[in-house]
Amino acid sequence: MSMASIEERVQKIEERNERVETDKDWETSSTRRLLLLFFTYLSVGVYLWVIDIPRPWFNAIVPAVAFMISTLTMPFFKKLWLKFWK
Repeated sequence: MSMASIEERVQKIEERNERVETDKDWETSSTRRLLLLFFTYLSVGVYLWVIDIPRPWFNAIVPAVAFMISTLTMPFFKKLWLKFWK
């Protein structure tokens, strides 16, 4: 294997690692969490409004917050799962 080939492979690995780290940063970012909360609230609110539920925007709060709580607790449950089943 030539030195150029090895350097090329290392470069590709480093680029991949950078993409993975960026994806990981996005997955744990506050921006992503706030966007999830906002779009969940918006979609549930619109749905409740369309089906003519009273106070749709108020009633959309609970599902949006519940979804957010479920996404925030996933890392905890992932650790438990890894500890006991892997």
